Amino acid sequence: MPTLLETATAKANHWLNSNIDQATKDQVKKLLSNPEPKELIDSFYKDLEFGTGGLRGIMGVGANCMNQYTVGSATQGLANYLKKSFPDKQIQVAIAYDSRNNSKYFAQVIANIFSANGILVHLFSDLRPTPLLSFAIRHLKCDSGVVVTASHNPKEYNGYKAYWNDGAQLVPPHDKDVIKEVTAINNFDLIQFTPDPSRIKSVTHEVEETYYKEVISRIPRKESILKQKNISLVYSSLHGAGITMVPECLKRLGFENVNVVEEQRIPDGNFPTVQSPNPEEHSAMELALKKAKAINAELVMATDPDTDRVGFGIKNSKGEFFLLNGNQGFSLMMWFILKNLPTGQAGLKEKKDAYIAKTIVTTELVDDMARTFGIECYNTLTGFKYIAELMGELEGKKKFIAAGEESYGYMVGDFVRDKDAVSACAFFAAMAAAAKDDGQTLYDWLLQMYVENGFYKEGLINLVRKGADGEQQIKDMMEKFRNDPPQTLAGEKIVRLLDYKTSVEKELGSGKTKPITLPVSDVLQFYTDQGSKISVRPSGTEPKIKFYVSVKGILTSKSDYEKVNARLENKISAIRQALS
Repeated sequence: MPTLLETATAKANHWLNSNIDQATKDQVKKLLSNPEPKELIDSFYKDLEFGTGGLRGIMGVGANCMNQYTVGSATQGLANYLKKSFPDKQIQVAIAYDSRNNSKYFAQVIANIFSANGILVHLFSDLRPTPLLSFAIRHLKCDSGVVVTASHNPKEYNGYKAYWNDGAQLVPPHDKDVIKEVTAINNFDLIQFTPDPSRIKSVTHEVEETYYKEVISRIPRKESILKQKNISLVYSSLHGAGITMVPECLKRLGFENVNVVEEQRIPDGNFPTVQSPNPEEHSAMELALKKAKAINAELVMATDPDTDRVGFGIKNSKGEFFLLNGNQGFSLMMWFILKNLPTGQAGLKEKKDAYIAKTIVTTELVDDMARTFGIECYNTLTGFKYIAELMGELEGKKKFIAAGEESYGYMVGDFVRDKDAVSACAFFAAMAAAAKDDGQTLYDWLLQMYVENGFYKEGLINLVRKGADGEQQIKDMMEKFRNDPPQTLAGEKIVRLLDYKTSVEKELGSGKTKPITLPVSDVLQFYTDQGSKISVRPSGTEPKIKFYVSVKGILTSKSDYEKVNARLENKISAIRQALS
């Protein structure tokens, strides 16, 4: 069994002896001659693979990095798979990209390779949000699509999300079969880099126009927007692609007081005003919150670079801004949507024919609300591609309403098959207007939702472990939890264990087991005798192991919120301490 260094050295020498440009060869030689091998190992010890978010890595030279050759191998492999899957037709693909460094360059490389393979390419001429790519695939009747992005990762990263003809990211068996085709590209001479310009077309504005109409058609309570059109909204694109569509979508919806954070308006892959362009992190939202405070806004919104995730800030009873976490945001949006479901001739015939969807690590408050409203709630593995897969299975059988996940992803309506921060911003702005029209605030709505359905509170623990060593540490931690699970956590007895890798759910007291019907995944869930839930999984896109903690209490009145919230926060802190 070769060591990581031996594997990396062999791969690096293979590259050196391949048909690559001189600048890349010089970089490989530099890595090989460095007496400290860590960078060589991290760059070459493995090939980039499709995870829950596709291909993603640090930009640089090497098999484990994002560069023209790894992107080229992935694209040639995907092209080969498409030609095998659709042998008797003119294959079409759509390509979009975000604001990251090299995104436009990688998008052109991808377009060139597809065109060289006889595939018709619809290429966005400028950066656009990921959800528009998902929409464009079905709207233009494409067979596949690619968006160049690393979502909310730090500036050193870029990535490659591959989509199928349903507008959703690749799922089994397509993802594994594409990997086989990519792996077969063992010589860079197999990559057709020379383009056929006649097969590359620019996407027209008609695609965006149709998308806006789809969003606006699904917004309830438009009369409240008309009355509250001057409500003060703050938006930041965090130097990403959202600036190209979110303000315009809000304008078309009727809002006339949208305040853009100017310091973050210009797309920039270096993300100069933030440590990380991730709306899940408070530091990324600081400029937007500062502006909102200065103008006494009602709502703060900030999207990540490819505009599939969005963070929201609202004011509490004291007029102080705070950020909703992804579970709160999704729950509040679902509460609004479920309360305003259309019925009758233009809406649902029967609620039993409708459904919503979420992931297994997302708050169970949404499950409870769905039961209250008589709507079925499906749970899928983590990743919107699994929600999209479910939508495909139920298409024509049940009506899809909305979906979401705890990591700031939202989707309303089936016209997009991925997280959509553009439509989520539109919905939250409409919610702020509707609440104000009712003489209330989104904070009032949040507390009322808890009173009606139970007070769920969630916390997330991320442990970062980078490089080859870190990957092994994460594997070891998962195996320890799996083979030697804790009996208690923070004084709470664990009564159920769900192992999605072995597909077995076990009651620890009786020893009874039953099968888990979802696909196999490296996820563990612990349920305690006090109703707490702890989910553990390695990230599919980042060098992290994630712990999702959920606790539940009863809120009898809004006035008890601070007291109950503090009690639940203490419980989460105790569980966090027990896990660390």
